[in-house]
Amino acid sequence: MFNNDFLESLTKVHWSVPLIFYVPVVVFFSYKALVWGEISFLTYIGYFIFGLAFWTAFEYALHRWVFHFHPTTEWGKRIAFIFHGVHHDYPRDRMRLVMPLSASIPLALLVYLGFTLFFSNEFILACFFSGFMVGYLIYDECHYAMHHANFKSGIFKRIKQHHMLHHYSDPEKGFGVSSSLWDEILRSGFEEKEPKKDSTSLKEEKA
Repeated sequence: MFNNDFLESLTKVHWSVPLIFYVPVVVFFSYKALVWGEISFLTYIGYFIFGLAFWTAFEYALHRWVFHFHPTTEWGKRIAFIFHGVHHDYPRDRMRLVMPLSASIPLALLVYLGFTLFFSNEFILACFFSGFMVGYLIYDECHYAMHHANFKSGIFKRIKQHHMLHHYSDPEKGFGVSSSLWDEILRSGFEEKEPKKDSTSLKEEKA
């Protein structure tokens, strides 16, 4: 994407890097809440789940209205390509399937500062942010798996099918990556095809 080797390196990342970097962040905020803030375990779990659930809405909004924003200016189109367009052009590029730290760190800091406007208690915020960041890690690792893992059955196969339709059928639908929940709520998903009926069933219907 860039002629400069350093800038180009900032756009590529191994799938394990977010785990290596952000798991300690989650541990830190959990420790801050439970030990420094003396938050009860039940309160921690409650706000952790709240943060995890909030991530699903954030993921959907980020993908639909930021990553798939269609600018009209040339510089805007260039930025859109750098942020997400390149992924749709090269969906199996292993080094561009999780968010690079050059993008995720500033975004995480910005989001955390935004959350401080709504949480007056820093220890409650620590619970919530721990869940939010776990949601992010699930999203990133799921995204890599959707492109490179072969699921035979179960929920992950359904999630993969949903994401593959986004890439290869209609990129203006199916914005949920780790979950199709918000696509179902906001009706931006794909209609399920009715199973094909065998000849016996058709004969029975005509009879």
